[in-house]
Amino acid sequence: MTLKGLTIKGAAFGLAAMLAVLAQPASAVTLRYANQGDLKSLDPYTLNETTTIAHHGHVFEGLTKRDKNLSIIPGLAERWELVEPTRWRFHLRRNVKFSDGTPFNADDVIFSAERVRAPGSNFATRVPADVKVEKVDDYTVDFVTPQPNPILFYQWDSWYIMSKSWAEKNNSVAPTPAAATTPTFASLNAMGTGPYTIESHQPGVKTVFKRNPSYWGKIDGNIDEIVFTPIANDSTRVSALLSGEVDVIEPVPLQDINRVNASQNATVLTGPEVRVIFLGMDQVRDELLNSNVKGKNPFKDKRVREAFFKAIDVEVIKSRVMRNLSSPTAIMVGREFFDLAKDFTREKPDPEAAKKLLAEAGYPNGFEVGMNCPSDRYVNDGDICRAVIGMLARVGVKVNPIIEPKAQYFAKVLKSGGYNTSFYLLGWTVGSGDSHNVLYEIMGCRNDPKTSRGDTNLGGYCNPKLDALTDKVLVETDKAKRDQMIKEAFQIGIDDYGYIPIHQQPLVWGTSKKVKLPQRADNQVRLEWATKE
Repeated sequence: MTLKGLTIKGAAFGLAAMLAVLAQPASAVTLRYANQGDLKSLDPYTLNETTTIAHHGHVFEGLTKRDKNLSIIPGLAERWELVEPTRWRFHLRRNVKFSDGTPFNADDVIFSAERVRAPGSNFATRVPADVKVEKVDDYTVDFVTPQPNPILFYQWDSWYIMSKSWAEKNNSVAPTPAAATTPTFASLNAMGTGPYTIESHQPGVKTVFKRNPSYWGKIDGNIDEIVFTPIANDSTRVSALLSGEVDVIEPVPLQDINRVNASQNATVLTGPEVRVIFLGMDQVRDELLNSNVKGKNPFKDKRVREAFFKAIDVEVIKSRVMRNLSSPTAIMVGREFFDLAKDFTREKPDPEAAKKLLAEAGYPNGFEVGMNCPSDRYVNDGDICRAVIGMLARVGVKVNPIIEPKAQYFAKVLKSGGYNTSFYLLGWTVGSGDSHNVLYEIMGCRNDPKTSRGDTNLGGYCNPKLDALTDKVLVETDKAKRDQMIKEAFQIGIDDYGYIPIHQQPLVWGTSKKVKLPQRADNQVRLEWATKE
């Protein structure tokens, strides 16, 4: 049968196509974003790393959110309350749907709590293992803690809630380990409640996000489509911004800031970041993985750790590597998150003292050790490592660099990779906005498999006295007492030379002059806030 020259089938197809066109915005706005690093997996529990979290945050949401000033605001939970000293009650939003149309409810929260604590997750600290999650009704969930925990939910903006039915249907109940070599459905596909959906994902090539037409919330920006392309090469990334090929890049190489600002169509957004860049040392193994010292581990000797600390000049790193844009630090938390950070001063470098310490420890001629560094994760990360290598060479230590893209780097050094490192550079932002996070996750002993303490303590630094203080910090509600406990805990780490803090790095984003984009101090590039002319 025909209808004015068209078959019924053809007419239906033409009508569907016309309706699809009409459904699109009159002038859809596309924003092209390039980062030095890649988005290897779409599984939101794969990699606890800021850039990856920000990408996932366009698709997934937590029970809470953080606004442009990092304040905690409601997310998938519209409100919460402490109904008992050890029971937090979260009231979930009604009429929220995942992008496949499945209603969001308490079952998804309980499933996500189990999944985020399962083997293979890099986010186990988000919901401690001893917390019980109880369903009150379809839109109310209780979290029961063994002791009072006033900061239980401080990191839940990045504990993203997944659909129970979607995960079960697609054989994705278990999280994808960061070091996994075989892609899973959840690592290649994503389905959440957030402002965008994934239209296509080619790891290492391109990921396309489309605005979610059924999103429950308000999107501040006007971006309908986000096209993310990883561009590892600094000059190529800058050229793409200056030519208009991309609209936003992160980071801008420090040496190119003036060049970008001098251009007609792009500018650099700079500001202080709360992330601390630091060095860690393997203090657990009986023999280092990459060293000419056999049968023992030099880093177990405090004198060796102190020698490394005294050999490194953070002011030289600031001036020569970071172009005076970094802020050297003495402690392992951003000063914005701890009022008493001002009380700490850093020892001055002393290469001669470092040599004497190494000799006292039995290494008068130094020794060799490998150093793991990412090349595309932090601002000038590879150059920082090369500067450190040169400084250690002056005291007789030969450091063999293992500098590689973040995907390979994290696959080795994280828990899922067996903490496969002897000496490393890492950056850390306290996702909770509270010092407890770094005291527990980075500086806490990792020798108890029943807890997630020390999950990102790659070198295995351990002091039970620090852990005892950390546990008291968690439950103390008097701010003055709590701050003194935190100060004492950080001092223990300093006295042990457990880590070598370097600096707080700068935020350095490049944007087209047609784009307006708020810059959040945790370096999450959240493009749902962007507007483009």
